[in-house]
Amino acid sequence: MRLALVPVIASLSLAAVSQLIVPQQVPAPRRPIALDRGSNPPGKQRPLAMAPPPPPAGPAVPVQPGDGSDTTSPPPETGTIFLSDVMGRDRSINVFAGFTRDFAPITNRFDDATQNSTVLAPLNSAIEALPRKPWEDPSDYHALGADAYEGSDGQERAQQNLRRFVEAHIVPVSPWPEKLKANAMAGAGEVWWEMKDGKRVIQPGNIEVASVASTVANGQVWIIKGVRNYASSS
Repeated sequence: MRLALVPVIASLSLAAVSQLIVPQQVPAPRRPIALDRGSNPPGKQRPLAMAPPPPPAGPAVPVQPGDGSDTTSPPPETGTIFLSDVMGRDRSINVFAGFTRDFAPITNRFDDATQNSTVLAPLNSAIEALPRKPWEDPSDYHALGADAYEGSDGQERAQQNLRRFVEAHIVPVSPWPEKLKANAMAGAGEVWWEMKDGKRVIQPGNIEVASVASTVANGQVWIIKGVRNYASSS
């Protein structure tokens, strides 16, 4: 058994020696090739698909100002305050402020940036001290009696009188220079103001201005200590 294995071992040794003696040809390195395994048959390959080069950069497109693309432009201005925003802020005049909200033409004016006004807002105490309600007119009682404001006609009449009362305290001017005569929205003659003994006074009537409560984009609110003559007769 041992003698039979000798030729095999010898033959293997000769093969190993021949591998050492005979120089081996080193294969040339190959570049990796991308294969399309889905469409090519086995043993074949498609040419390498190269990604197309990026398109050349075109000329810069000018940004038009105000189209939202220019991040350097300032944002639009916000927070503009109008008379409609401040009429109810001061509790000392909230009675008059409530009257103004009853009439759409007045509230629209107070919210309009193109229509300036100086609002002469009487103090609550001045309205409460009136000998009659702001919607009452002695001429109505004289013509119609004690029921002048009863029924639908009477309510409409009261609304017209109340609107006249409110509009008599709105001067469609602002800024309003001293001694500049202007007509209030309700007419009732010219109205102006002047400094008297160091105080701002509305004329006619010598109605003292307690303070300028607000100055906004479309006018001012002046708080006054009295009430303008608002009826067709006193």
